[in-house]
Amino acid sequence: QVQLTESGGGLVQAGDSLRLSCEASGRTLRRYGLAWFRQAPGKEREFVAAVSYSSGRTYYADSVKGRFAISRDASENTLYLQMNDLKPEDTATYYCTAELTGTGWVPVGEYDFWGQGTQVTVSS
Repeated sequence: QVQLTESGGGLVQAGDSLRLSCEASGRTLRRYGLAWFRQAPGKEREFVAAVSYSSGRTYYADSVKGRFAISRDASENTLYLQMNDLKPEDTATYYCTAELTGTGWVPVGEYDFWGQGTQVTVSS
C-alpha cells in the first residue's frame, strides 16, 4: 500500500509560480508511473501531467504544456509539479496518483493510489 500526500498549494496571482510536492510513504514510488490530475468545482477530474518509470517520458495536457513541468526525485519517493505562469483557469484541487504498470499516463480509472489533494487558487 502506498500513501500519497500532496503539499505546496495556495493562493497566488495570475503569472505567479507554485511547486507542488507529493510524498510517498509505505512504499517507494520506484517502478510506478506517476501523474498529476486536477479537479475544479463542478467539473470532472482532468489529466495534467504524467511521467513514465520505464522510459522517463513525460506527458502534458495541452492546457499546461510549456508552463508546467513534472519530475520525480532521485530517491523516487517524491513527485513534483512545477507550475509557472499560472492562470485563473488553473484553479483546482490537484491530486497526485500512482499506477503499477510504470507507464505513467493511463485512463483515470486505472490508477492504483491517490492522494487527498492540495488546493491551488489563482486570482486574476
